Amino acid sequence: MPIYAYKCSACGHAEDVLQKISDPLLTQCPQCGQATYAKQVTAAGFQLKGSGWYVTDFRGGANASGAAGAAASGASDTASSSSTAGTPAAAPAAAPVSSAT
Repeated sequence: MPIYAYKCSACGHAEDVLQKISDPLLTQCPQCGQATYAKQVTAAGFQLKGSGWYVTDFRGGANASGAAGAAASGASDTASSSSTAGTPAAAPAAAPVSSAT
């Protein structure tokens, strides 16, 4: 259940209340009894940092380490190709032609 912050605009009484999402809002101040009790907007209690989660994260088995290795090698390939962006790419080697007589 979420915790909501309430504050009375008449007397200044503030309190955190554990409520269900479906519960009605509290309007009467428990300290002064006036109907000036209102829910406050507060910041989230957690932060998401980093590059994020992927489908391959936290999976067991051989594919998890293989996928991580492939992602790492793909990142290094991308980095090396971006450093040679001004130079033309080398042409692939031609296949040998066999002469059948």
